[in-house]
Formats: sequence, C-alpha cells, structure tokens
Amino acid sequence: MLMKRIVLVTVGMCIASTAFSGGYRVALQGQKATGMGHVGVAMTDSSEVVFFNPAGMVYLESKADISAGVTLINSVGKYQNEETGTVAETDNPIGTPINLYFSRKYSDQIAYGLGIYTPYGNTVKWEKNWAGSHLLNEISLKTIYVQPTISYKIDDKYSVGFGINYVNGSVELNRNLSSSPLLVGSDGERSNVTINAEGISSWGYNIGFLAKPIDKLRVGISYRSKVTMKARGQDAKFKSIPSSMLATYTNGKFDADLVLPAELTVGIAYDMTPVTTIAFDINRTYWSAYKSLDIDFANEAIPDSSNARNYRDTNIYRFGIQHAIRSNLTIRGGIYFDNSPIRNGYYAPETPRNDSTGFTAGLTYGVIKNLDLDFSYLYLRFKEFDGSYDHLDGGASFGGQYKSTVHALGFGLNYRY
Repeated sequence: MLMKRIVLVTVGMCIASTAFSGGYRVALQGQKATGMGHVGVAMTDSSEVVFFNPAGMVYLESKADISAGVTLINSVGKYQNEETGTVAETDNPIGTPINLYFSRKYSDQIAYGLGIYTPYGNTVKWEKNWAGSHLLNEISLKTIYVQPTISYKIDDKYSVGFGINYVNGSVELNRNLSSSPLLVGSDGERSNVTINAEGISSWGYNIGFLAKPIDKLRVGISYRSKVTMKARGQDAKFKSIPSSMLATYTNGKFDADLVLPAELTVGIAYDMTPVTTIAFDINRTYWSAYKSLDIDFANEAIPDSSNARNYRDTNIYRFGIQHAIRSNLTIRGGIYFDNSPIRNGYYAPETPRNDSTGFTAGLTYGVIKNLDLDFSYLYLRFKEFDGSYDHLDGGASFGGQYKSTVHALGFGLNYRY
C-alpha cells in the first residue's frame, strides 16, 4: 500500500511541476524582446506586440507587420548529494520554441492581428536509473497558443487591446516505481511508469493598455489570464512490473487539472535619442494559484493522489536598451532577475531551479527596405541551491544540490508592407 501511494505522489509531481512551474522558465516569445532582456510591454517596433501588449498594434508604423522566429535552447541540470556521494546530469535535447505574429491596421483607430507561439515547451532527461529515477527519468512538454487579437486607439495618446488565447498541449513523462534497483520485471529492467496526456486544451485572454503621455515616453500594462488545463481520460502505462504486482499496476486512465498562472506586466520605454531607447518591465506572476495537483485514477485499485505545491507569487525585473548604429543595423542588450516561486521543501528534480539572472544580447539587420533579420542570445544562470521535496506520502524526502544553466540562440525575421 505504501508503494502505491508513493507512485501516485511522484507521478503527480512530475506532471505539474515541469509543465507549470516553468522547469527552465525561459521566456522566448520574440527575438527583439529577448535581445533587450525580454522587455516588451511598452515597445511598439514590431508585431511582437501581439504577445507583449496588444494595445500597441495601432501604433506600428507600417500598415501590416509579420514577425516569425525560432529559438534553439540548450539546458543543463546537475545534481549531487554530498552525503551519499551520488551525482547526475541531464542530457536534454535541443528545444525549439517558435513564434509567429501578424498585425494589420484596419483604420487609423483599429488594428487586428494573430499570434501563434509556444511559451511552455521543453524536455528534461536525466541519466538512466540515477538516484532520483523514482521521481523522474524524462519528461517532454509541448504547448501552443493561438491568439486572435484586436487593438483600438482611443486618441493619439491612449490605446487598448484584447486577445483570446486558445491553448493546446501535451506532456509525456517516465519514472521508475521505486528507488530500489531490486524492483524489476521479467525482462530485467527496473519497473517504471509512463504518463501521457495529449490534446489538452483550454481558453484564456490577454488585455493591454498603452499610454504615450509625451512623444518620447510610453507606458504599458498587460494582463494575461490564468488558464486551467483539464486532462481527462489520459493514459498511464506500466512496464517491467514483477508478476506479483501485475494485478494492481495495470494500464489505465487518469484525470487531472493543471494550472497556468495569471501574469501582470507593467513597463515603460523612453527614447533617449532618436536612435536609442531604454525600457524597464516588472512582471508579477500569480503562482499562488498553484496550491496542489490532484490525480484521479480510473483504476480503483490505485488510490487517488493530492500533491502539495503551495507556490508563492513572484516578480521578474527586466531592463533593456537598443541603439541604431545605422539605418539598417540595430543592437540590443538586457538583463533580468527572475525570482523562483518554489518554497523550501518543495524542490523536485523536474524543476532544478532557483532564483536566476538572465543576460541577453541581440541585433536587427535590414536586408532590404522592408525586411529585417533578427538575432538574439540569452544566457540564464540559476543560483546554486541545496533543496528537497519533503511532502511525499509516508514522510519520504529526496534532496541534494542543484545547478542549472540555459543558453538560447534565436533567429527571426520581420517583414512590413
């Protein structure tokens, strides 16, 4: 019975934590913004505003604007426990989040657009049968947002915007059933379970406000709603189960509700000169909505599970600058400070992260009059920490020292007509 409860608790941990506490929470929704420390709520230089602040669409200079991009992410996590002498490192494949934005002016007062982007998508893969394999071997998360958007200019100084978010995603994870290497099946492999949730969808919204009190200054506010992803009738598959446990650990279905928290971003952008702009954003993420993950298994032989999270609301502080060296070449730089939502005692191997600092750089090169190529680079450094998850059923705990880094290289284009 104890083994049943441990399986449920750790399965629940793996699903929600990587998907919705960010894992490596890297914001990569636009190459221009990434190059400037991911500021964007008060910027109005491309259709990236569809994501960052839909109110900005009416202030774009061209009648129509298209932005597209892809980012290559290399993330590495390291674990060690000095008391036991165990060490491990992730071997994650390259992540490739994408973004595509379109904005068009209907009139001087109205603009409409569409955004397609992947804000949650990554893979964490630990070494086979490492010390924490009973918590996680591997997880892969994929999500896509589709956001039709409209913007309205109240007058020359104020505008508002609104977008509807359709969210679709999937997550697959694998973990061993026990920390004991003796729990194996007839094939000699350690007993493990794979959880697979596909086609999960939900709805949300994004609203924005932009003010231009003076020619050189812009003030933006953007709010992104909480989204609850309802997984229903998804698959749980067990493998390499000892014959004595086959009656209990049969393949079946499960239900779960997973939460993406709401976000509020406030920012300013100031044109120091006609060719130099500085910007500052504060992002408040309402992680406190994520208190627990509850798993309901269709197989009544396996008890349902409630997994405590009790995350806290956090802030991200973002600074950026851009400077046009000449008419077809603009360079950018930025830095941001991201506070972790995870409280002491709630750290798990699928979220080997703590407070982090992101250093960014980027440039835009004008190939021809209306076509620009965008490049960005991000180095995200997480503060080393000694953490554990202390809320497993039966009083079990797993912890150690974690260290993580992320490198991200982005490529994009921007076309105006």
